Amino acid sequence: MRTFRLISVPDIRIDRFISENVPSLSRSYAQRLIDDGFVLVDKKSVKRNYVLKSGQEIEISVPDPKPLTAQAEEIPLDILYEDDWLLVVNKPQGMVVHPAAGNFSGTLVNALISHCGDSLSQINGVIRPGIVHRLDKDTSGLLLVAKNDRAHIDLSRQIKEHTVTRKYIAIVHGNITSDCGTVDRPIGRHPTDRKKMSVSAKVSRNAVTHYRVLQRFGKYTYIECILETGRTHQIRVHLSSLGHPVLGDKVYGAKKEKFDLKGQMLHAKVLGFTHPKTAEYMEFDGGVPQRFEKILKLL
Repeated sequence: MRTFRLISVPDIRIDRFISENVPSLSRSYAQRLIDDGFVLVDKKSVKRNYVLKSGQEIEISVPDPKPLTAQAEEIPLDILYEDDWLLVVNKPQGMVVHPAAGNFSGTLVNALISHCGDSLSQINGVIRPGIVHRLDKDTSGLLLVAKNDRAHIDLSRQIKEHTVTRKYIAIVHGNITSDCGTVDRPIGRHPTDRKKMSVSAKVSRNAVTHYRVLQRFGKYTYIECILETGRTHQIRVHLSSLGHPVLGDKVYGAKKEKFDLKGQMLHAKVLGFTHPKTAEYMEFDGGVPQRFEKILKLL
């Protein structure tokens, strides 16, 4: 059991305060700890929406991780870089990152356990070992994987502080007339469809996406997107809010497409970060997937 002790500042929700002051704890995980009674404010349990007062004593108990329950599976991995601290993996489209209801096998985590054995960080528990950040099932591209807790904490901090370089490529509907731009629209859970995100949600968090046009094809545009923040479905939601949904995105775009696509044309192409041990900045380019080259050739 790990224990963290903090002194509060006023007028901030307890879950948000924890996530901002303990880099290894996401806001959703902090909420689970609060709900399960592992967070005390002045030695009393509180609800996740509790608003702090100045100078309160906060004690956070984080249970030790249970042994891994996800099973090792010999699934080929496209590894761009690996050392004793981390891996950079190029995830294919169609692969789920970690086991969940309906997807307990064939995930990136199953492959990582087979490749790394016990050498994966345990901060995210039994079902998401080593996973620092995620990509949607049908979004391909580069992911960071932590091999130990120190690496996980440092890389998580970099993501929270927006110092990790994350560049995506996408093919979208319509002609984006401006050569570059920024979408600065908060994102939250959709008010009626809980499986979707929305820029019109009442409860939302700031979200910023920068984009630039790489090539225009009249009815379609090939672009690069740079994430300043990393909200769920951020690029897909932001581009859809502009009237330019990602090609192949049946959730935020057209239900039927001209092309026979198995998912959205979105790829995490470039990933840059500071190595948690050497403090060296490292940047990797996953290239352009064949499915992109095929559609670009057709266009």
